[in-house]
Amino acid sequence: MSEPLMKAIVDCSTGEVSMVPLTPEEIAAAEQRTEEYLALKAAEDAAKAAADAAKASGIAKLLALGLTEEEANALVK
Repeated sequence: MSEPLMKAIVDCSTGEVSMVPLTPEEIAAAEQRTEEYLALKAAEDAAKAAADAAKASGIAKLLALGLTEEEANALVK
């Protein structure tokens, strides 16, 4: 069995540090934050991929119009 997740509690007046296990509520909150982060990261990755695809499509269309690759890249920076 794995060890319970722990948190450090520091008494700033004495410098004493004590380690206590996380409560089920704290564990659930941490898991929820992780899920929210992963969903946000996936959405950001998808948006970046869509922007990259749109940029590549735009460059391809400019090249088809007769611009050089350097000119096309300069326009879509």
